[in-house]
Amino acid sequence: MARRRSSPDPAPSAPTNERFEFVRDDRGGVTVMRDGHPQSHVDPDDPTSIEFEYVQHFAMLVDALAPPAPAPLGVTHVGGAGLTLARYVEARRPGSPQIVLEPDTQLTEAVRRELPLPRSHRIRVRGVDGAAGMRALKDESADVVVLDAFADGRVPAELVSPAFADDVARVLKPSGVLLANLSDEPGFAWTGRAATTFVERLPHAAIVGAQEVLKGRRFGNVVLAATRTESCLDVTTIRRSAARAMFPTGVRAGAELTSLFRGAPAYTTDAERSPVPPELGAWRVR
Repeated sequence: MARRRSSPDPAPSAPTNERFEFVRDDRGGVTVMRDGHPQSHVDPDDPTSIEFEYVQHFAMLVDALAPPAPAPLGVTHVGGAGLTLARYVEARRPGSPQIVLEPDTQLTEAVRRELPLPRSHRIRVRGVDGAAGMRALKDESADVVVLDAFADGRVPAELVSPAFADDVARVLKPSGVLLANLSDEPGFAWTGRAATTFVERLPHAAIVGAQEVLKGRRFGNVVLAATRTESCLDVTTIRRSAARAMFPTGVRAGAELTSLFRGAPAYTTDAERSPVPPELGAWRVR
């Protein structure tokens, strides 16, 4: 999964039930843990401060979208956890109407208690799973759909299925963009199939990720950006933003993307979960 900065002396976890921990670090941030897996990192005093690599990539892509900030965007999030990206969008584009599909209502309650949302936000959390929640949304109701959902550290199979991809394409406006967090081993066997499933419906696409992940040097996350309208994905701007990133970040689009996935077929009825991530202790840290 995403690399994290090392923290030599994390503060004790905030009290909560056995499933959740809120681990505070010496920089004022909080890592939200669910069932032993890190789900989010939130800086309550600065929602634009992003810790996890792949969330930095999400934020970079959101900033590259038209209209530019601070214009609001209608965003649907599949997966909520600490609501890190929803907080970022609210900070950068105040008043953005946002829907979060998060079935773990206990987690949402714990996050809201420990890490309250800003005043006057328009973030609405629905306690439903991503597939059911997406089916219930209106056609062409979102500027952005963000897929960032994991169960036991793996992306569920139903969230890379053809039926789910159909719903994502239906819910997005003609100018809308999917941003999907995909987690995989070197070689991208699973990511290639998942990405191709979405790209069959949203044909203009790019992948953003840490250079060492894109080069196959470690397990990790990449973010797929896909849209049906070519002008809505400004790859030049995305590359410029990646070049300014704090840590080496790469972009693959066009022929580079085709080469990365080596003709991986889309899922049909055989969608599967993403690979098992390495143990937390084996993750690299900055």
